[in-house]
This record gives sequence, structure tokens and C-alpha cells, in this order.
Amino acid sequence: MYVCLFDIDGTLISSGGAGKVALEAALADEFGITGLIEKLELSGRTDRAIIRDLFRMHVIDETPDNLRRLTAAYLRRLHECLERNNGRVLPGVKDLLVQLCTRKDVLVGLLTGNVRAGARVKLGHFGLFDHFAVGGYGDYHFDRDDVAREALTEVKRILNGTADPNHIWVIGDTPLDVRCARAIGVRVAAVATGWHSREELADHRPDVLLTDLSDAAPLLRHWS
Repeated sequence: MYVCLFDIDGTLISSGGAGKVALEAALADEFGITGLIEKLELSGRTDRAIIRDLFRMHVIDETPDNLRRLTAAYLRRLHECLERNNGRVLPGVKDLLVQLCTRKDVLVGLLTGNVRAGARVKLGHFGLFDHFAVGGYGDYHFDRDDVAREALTEVKRILNGTADPNHIWVIGDTPLDVRCARAIGVRVAAVATGWHSREELADHRPDVLLTDLSDAAPLLRHWS
């Protein structure tokens, strides 16, 4: 069995900045704070880590209640921000997901820094969520490597512990996607559809490097 674990933002979709706008609005709604989010590094990071940094930056107590308030407000705002922003499914994604989901020898999942509910909202907005059977998410983890470990645990559970690391692939658009794949001993395809150039991604030595997913042949040949 082959396993494909996809990142979301910059790999499957471009939300047009909807996630960032929703988080800014949530921070204003719940805590009356505006601005400063531009100072944070967002690419490839988990929602939990981003929220921790926002709380520290604005001297907000990192309590379970404050975390719940901000996350709930973010999810409420995310729906409307996706409607307003000019997001899109990235090239080749729909065709590739349909192709993979018709194969009985491929398990398709997610490995994302998004909280689980946010992943559902984003992918649901673009009609993609039902393609994914398993996942690791950014609800609790500060480090993307730990999200990868969560995803691998879920894969092994579904496959009754029979997963071959050489048949498990992470597909993502950031150096952190490459790093987290290496952290769990699996293979990785980097796709230059996010903030990082093809040349920058090549420096991190992914197993496969793609300009986008419209020509996934270099990846698919590993699953035949």
C-alpha cells in the first residue's frame, strides 16, 4: 500500500490569504488587538505554534479558555473570508486526487499545520475534503515534525501496522515539509506552488521536486 500525505496551503490550495485575515479578525474580535501578525513567520508552521506566538507577542495569557476563544472566532471568520478572498485550487490537484482515490493501493491523507476543523473548512470550501481518509493536524503540536508523527501513527493504525516507510510520501511546498518527512523516515515530494522557489526547495534535497502538480508523472512513477 502506498500512502500520500498532503500539505494544504500552498500545495493543494491557495486561500488568497483567507486564513491570515480570519486570524487577524479573530484576534480583534476576542481581544481587541489589531496588527503585528505580519511579524510572524506563517509558512509551514502549525496553527497552535502561530497562536502561541500571537499570545506571547500581545501578552495574552495562554490559557485553555483563551485558546478556545481565539480558535472558535477564527473558525467562524474563516468561512466568510474564504468567500471573499480570491482563493483557488492549485494546478493539477483535482485530477491527481481523483486519480489517486480510484486506486485501491493508495491511501490519501493530510499532513497539515491547520487545526482539524480549519482543514475541513478550507478543503470543504473547494470541494476537496472527502478525498482524505487520514491525517495529522496542528491542533496541539507546536512542531511540524510532531504533526508528521501523528499522521504516521494514524496511517499505521489504519493499515494495521503494515506501512512501509519507503511507500509513504509527504507532499508539501515548504522546507518544513521536507524536514518533517525526514523526521519520520519517509519520502518527500516538494512542489513549488507556495512561498518557496524551486531552487530553494532543491537545496533541501527532496526525493522529487515539482513545479506544480499538473505534471505529477515524476511522483507517480514511484507508485507503480
